[in-house]
Amino acid sequence: MALTTATAAALDHPPTERTALDKLAEFDRLWRGFMTARATLGGVLLFSHVGLYVMRDTRNPWLMGICAAYFAAALAVRVLSSAKRLRKRFDFYWLRTVGIDLLAFSALQVIHGSTVTSVNYTPLFALPVLMAAVLGPLRTAMATAASVTILLFAYAGWLCWQGPQPVTSLLLQTALAGTGSFVVSFIASEMASQLAIVERSAERSQLAAAAQRRVNELVIEALTEGVIVVDVQHFVRSANPAAYVLLGIPEPQRRVPIDLAQRPGWSALRKLVVASFQGHCAGGEDLDIDHAGQGVRRLRVRSQITAPLDPGSRGLCVVFMQDQREIQARLRTEKLASMGRMSAAVAHEIRNPLAAIVQANALLAEDLHQGMHRRLTQMIEQNAQRLERIVHDILHLAQTPAGEEGSCTQTVELYTAIDRIGNDWQTQHGLGQRLRVSLGTPGAFVGFDPEHLRRILVNLLDNAKRYASEREGAIQVDVLTTPGTGDKGDDGVGNKTCNEVSKGIDDRLTVRVWSDSGPLDPSVEQHLFEPFFSSESRSSGLGLFICRELCTRHGATIAYERTTRVVHDAAIQGNEFRICLCTRNRSATQHKLDPAAPPATPACS
Repeated sequence: MALTTATAAALDHPPTERTALDKLAEFDRLWRGFMTARATLGGVLLFSHVGLYVMRDTRNPWLMGICAAYFAAALAVRVLSSAKRLRKRFDFYWLRTVGIDLLAFSALQVIHGSTVTSVNYTPLFALPVLMAAVLGPLRTAMATAASVTILLFAYAGWLCWQGPQPVTSLLLQTALAGTGSFVVSFIASEMASQLAIVERSAERSQLAAAAQRRVNELVIEALTEGVIVVDVQHFVRSANPAAYVLLGIPEPQRRVPIDLAQRPGWSALRKLVVASFQGHCAGGEDLDIDHAGQGVRRLRVRSQITAPLDPGSRGLCVVFMQDQREIQARLRTEKLASMGRMSAAVAHEIRNPLAAIVQANALLAEDLHQGMHRRLTQMIEQNAQRLERIVHDILHLAQTPAGEEGSCTQTVELYTAIDRIGNDWQTQHGLGQRLRVSLGTPGAFVGFDPEHLRRILVNLLDNAKRYASEREGAIQVDVLTTPGTGDKGDDGVGNKTCNEVSKGIDDRLTVRVWSDSGPLDPSVEQHLFEPFFSSESRSSGLGLFICRELCTRHGATIAYERTTRVVHDAAIQGNEFRICLCTRNRSATQHKLDPAAPPATPACS
């Protein structure tokens, strides 16, 4: 199993797939081996016959000439020619290699074999026969063996014609030599063919293994579950990208070998690896990983020891890691999915009592005339309507796919609405000067449901109150106005703003809710607007998700950014949530003032 790793060179990878270039290189080495043997044999023959000539054992200059010519021809082929297979016929390439060998050895046999100090050159014919069998097809090999046999019989006949010879023994010896040539040729050719078959089979196996290895790499790299491989010395041999994220290892450090013993915050992980090598593989344990400067992350881990490659070695410990918060989020999502099937029945059961309450309250209001009693019935009616809207919104969120935009059918004056929501929230919580609201001159109309805007701002303010300090101005709400350009804008953090069209855009408004709370954990920030993902175990994790869905429904966007503001002449960093809205056409304002005007087309639709 191959992983993306900083220490990949330390692992023993299986052989990679062989390319055509590798095959040519192997054949080239084999070809050069035969050509080197021919040149070496030519040099030995030349040196031997020069020695015989010096020692006066022979006075025939043709022998040295043949040996010199053969040595020069063999050396020229070795140096100047390139590797090439023999064909099924005797062509010029066969003549330059095998043919020259046969001619040279036959000439030596005829000239030197008929002298008193004759030398038997028959064993030399094994070289061209073997070369033809290995470098060419079976037909060429057998034809070469037949040529050797014919030459040997021709030499035997020539000896018998020269003078009295033991014909029977001479022909028997020639027949045995010819038969040996055929046997050597056939066996060598079959061995070469069988070796080629084995190589092709091995190549197919290697290709299949390489394909499977690549699939495994893709699967492991795409896993949301972290996977690390640790050796017995507690060095991380390999890890997938998810593991690096869970362990909090930045990109530059991923190419450096990681020693668990050198990471104090990973002591629990190191103990688990030690226990696994001792035979106590963890089936599922929770442990804390302390990230330097990033806090503690709780992981669910399990381990398994791989089988050793040989009896004298130790296996590797494979550790699988999951973020506990993601596990809890998946469980909550599964619970929500099961509860979603009951939403229709629950809504029906809730709406029926609500309808009865509203109807009974209306009947009761007809018989009540005192001011106090009528105010109570009005409170009942308002809260019943509010419950009805909450049920409707929750069902709409459950039935509408994420990111689907609805139509903006209502208009609200933004500054007045934010001021009213801020005052109500501040009075309810009694925060005094902790909340600071900075707004412009009323007159900015946006396409947004007032109750949805209230729900978004109250949710953001509640989150800010939970984590902000007690100082004055710790929570700030303001609106940033940007002139409309007719194009799709950007909220300053890389997120697209509301859907603007080229006609009718007046301004783009950004509602900013800032608090001096601490920075978010990177893992929390990554899943900030996802449902059921929260840094607190008691939180449902639905608040920001509902905010995002409500913004999307009205053609707006919500984003998070870490910013710095001046509070009491001091620069303080804090968390800022931005709601990017686009104003209605100017006709929307006229429509608000003049009910008889035709409906305006919202710019955020």
